[in-house]
Amino acid sequence: MAEGDFWSHQEHASQTIQTLKALKAQRTPVEQFERGLRDLTELLGLTEADDHASLAHLANDLAALESLFSQLEIHRLLGSEVDSKHAILSVHSGAGGTESCDWTQMLFRMYRRWAEERGFETEVIDLTPGEEAGVKSATLIVKGPYAYGYLQSEEGVHRLVRISPFDANKRRHTSFASVDVVPEADEDAPIEIKEPDLRIDVYRSSGKGGQSVNTTDSAVRITHLPSGIVVQCQDERSQMQNKAKAMHVLKARLADRERRKREEAAAKDYQAKQKIEWGSQIRSYVLHPYNMVKDLRTEHETGNSQAVLDGKLDPFMEAYLKWKAQQSSTKH
Repeated sequence: MAEGDFWSHQEHASQTIQTLKALKAQRTPVEQFERGLRDLTELLGLTEADDHASLAHLANDLAALESLFSQLEIHRLLGSEVDSKHAILSVHSGAGGTESCDWTQMLFRMYRRWAEERGFETEVIDLTPGEEAGVKSATLIVKGPYAYGYLQSEEGVHRLVRISPFDANKRRHTSFASVDVVPEADEDAPIEIKEPDLRIDVYRSSGKGGQSVNTTDSAVRITHLPSGIVVQCQDERSQMQNKAKAMHVLKARLADRERRKREEAAAKDYQAKQKIEWGSQIRSYVLHPYNMVKDLRTEHETGNSQAVLDGKLDPFMEAYLKWKAQQSSTKH
């Protein structure tokens, strides 16, 4: 980065900065823990056994170190080659009509709030509104250290139980939405995409937009015929910009597909995606007759459902990473 021509190559520069951020995210907490442990050890050696005020202060410092150590354990679990990458997250409405579209919008907001609290950058590249309310589908790029590592826990079907605001009789409804997460692919990733394998459709943007956004056929949908993967982008004003972003997402999905093929256990799950309905959910959110959010894989749960919907997802993500590591050690 100190080289004179570093900024002459924007793409290489941005990749280098991303690598630096990822390395700092790994190294800084370790240095903080080592420094804290060293200071605490020295202070403990200087403290008299009957100095209760100082010992109480040291106990507080020890509790803070224990908390930091727990975070280091989570970082250790984020050890795969793709965990440090940015993430491309998509939400899709499932069984439940308008209610399901509203639930999809709630999930989309939840992930944006989570990213915002972490200081991550987000970019909405596609958003298709529901016919009456909510969102049918939406795609978000989340940029930050270990964005994919954390968000991988969210892939699957999410189930909501509540009194529907769209039901005049105030009956309880169950809705489903699916979340798909892939790591962003490197620009130089060896993924070959042949032009004859693509079907490219253009259409009018359905977003609120500004000048020209929803008055011209600027939105782009790309179908990769061999794999059946479909991506679309309608966020930009020009068709060329939307096509470039859609190709970026397609490359990430194809790279993720190849990675999962190499991981035999995950490949089977990827080829047979479960239906977005009963019996296939990974997490349940109950807002009536009681409040509870429970992950069905890790058994982690909380009664503060509103906090979760406001983006407080870290306990669920950390529980998933520990569960995943345990599953992996059991297989081996």
